[in-house]
Amino acid sequence: MAHHAARSALGGSSVTWRHGRWTAQHPLPIGVVERTSLGENVNAGDVIAAGVALGTAIRVKGARRLRLPAADMERELRVPIGSEVIAGMLLARSGRRFPRTLKAPIDGRLLHLTANGDLFIAPIVGRWIVRSTLDGAVTRSDDAGVTVEGAAWCIAGAAAYGPDAIGELTLGVNSPTEDLAASRLDVRLGGRIMIGGARASAEVLTRAHACGVSGVVAGGAPAAGLRVVYGETVTVSGYSGRDDRPTVICLIGFGAAALPEAIFRPLVALAGSRAAIHTASARLFVFAPADAGDFATAELDLALAPDYASVRAFGRQTVNGEVTFPSEVRAGAVRHGDEVVPSANVRPFHAKR
Repeated sequence: MAHHAARSALGGSSVTWRHGRWTAQHPLPIGVVERTSLGENVNAGDVIAAGVALGTAIRVKGARRLRLPAADMERELRVPIGSEVIAGMLLARSGRRFPRTLKAPIDGRLLHLTANGDLFIAPIVGRWIVRSTLDGAVTRSDDAGVTVEGAAWCIAGAAAYGPDAIGELTLGVNSPTEDLAASRLDVRLGGRIMIGGARASAEVLTRAHACGVSGVVAGGAPAAGLRVVYGETVTVSGYSGRDDRPTVICLIGFGAAALPEAIFRPLVALAGSRAAIHTASARLFVFAPADAGDFATAELDLALAPDYASVRAFGRQTVNGEVTFPSEVRAGAVRHGDEVVPSANVRPFHAKR
């Protein structure tokens, strides 16, 4: 299973909408059984790889049990190495008048034939699939991963958690400063990617997952809530097998992070389109025509609030000289409307190409 550390919003990501050609890399867990071929066209949501998770392998005496030279064991096998077997299945046979047989002791996968003629069989403890998060063509396909390249509207967020998600983009709030309420989620929204506002709480993520909601898009999520849902060690994963976790993408940062109009307006306009959250790169892809709207956004600055509890995007701002903040620290300040924050708390977003 591939994991990637969550990226901080203050580290220089971009929250700029752009239509273009993108690539999505899908790392694969160990145990690949099948995957799409190079050059094949796929749609977001299509299964591009499948495999199994194996338990501890057991050793089965082969050549010695059949009273064969070790070199002859491969010739007598009735099942190819790598095949799935069920308990009692015939694996090998020797002799004609007085035949000797070797049968599988467990359900599992035949992994290996040793030099001395023994077999290793591992039980199958789980199965996984990985789905594409782009409409496009497969540009790489091997046991390490599958990469898809295609056109879409895209916005890169600060961090994303859970398995990749695919579904119809659906509006869940009335304004960019509103928090997505758990009461607005029910089973009728199953398979959708919900557009939240400033914050996605632990309650919302848990209810969304219980209702079958594919994913949640929000300005931010409280760190404490993320720990409740994902555990103490929060990671990002593109694995989409038997992953019993909700999916969320934080576009701005953590805590409460109201979405700027330049980010929220395109989300509203694109609602109803197919979309996908690629958690490994923290990107939201929306599959709408290139002329769906004029969504180009200028670079935005991010500000960490004086109480360090939230992040928000700044538009026009002015230098406000030195100000004494509640922490009793005198520091250079930046004014944005009626709000003043320490200038050291403001970091620019640099467009990612």
